[in-house]
Amino acid sequence: MNKPLNILLVGVGGQGTILASKILAHVGQFAGYDIKVSEIHGMAQRGGSVVTQVRMSNKVFSPIIEDGEADVVIAFEKLEGLRWMSYVKPGGALVVNDQAIFPVPVLAGLVEYPRDIPGYIKSKVKNAVIFDALKIARECGNSKAANVVLVGVLASLLPFSEDSWTKALEARIPARFIEVNKVAFQAGYALGLKAQ
Repeated sequence: MNKPLNILLVGVGGQGTILASKILAHVGQFAGYDIKVSEIHGMAQRGGSVVTQVRMSNKVFSPIIEDGEADVVIAFEKLEGLRWMSYVKPGGALVVNDQAIFPVPVLAGLVEYPRDIPGYIKSKVKNAVIFDALKIARECGNSKAANVVLVGVLASLLPFSEDSWTKALEARIPARFIEVNKVAFQAGYALGLKAQ
């Protein structure tokens, strides 16, 4: 891979974006690529934004993804998808968890949470996949596996073997949670393939 693969993961503190980026980085390392990761935690412990940029190629010189240069943006919350959709490059994909987590200004009544975010995103981004990852994770047996459902959708868009993703899950997730996360990954992977 001579041209970097740029993946942007955005969400809210506590949603598992960091774990998802570590799984992705593990897959890239398993494939032998140079990887650069940049994490930004904006008051993450209080429900603030968490942004992780993952770039991989034969050689990567910077961890920063420029606006309009992301091959895939994975949004763990729909307002974050709206905020970061401009980062999707032409022909790139935006995967959005249709979940609302109200930021402090909304909770304080200072601003309104935007209406019909999915409709707006679909009108602006050709390759947008929007679904309820939390509902799917619950159906798989654990709502905390919503991040791995999103990883499954991401895996369906990238050129890495399913086996490499399974190994990355086993390396990054505690053994007592691995089976439910494998089920969640498979559900996301199937959804991603169906959406293409």
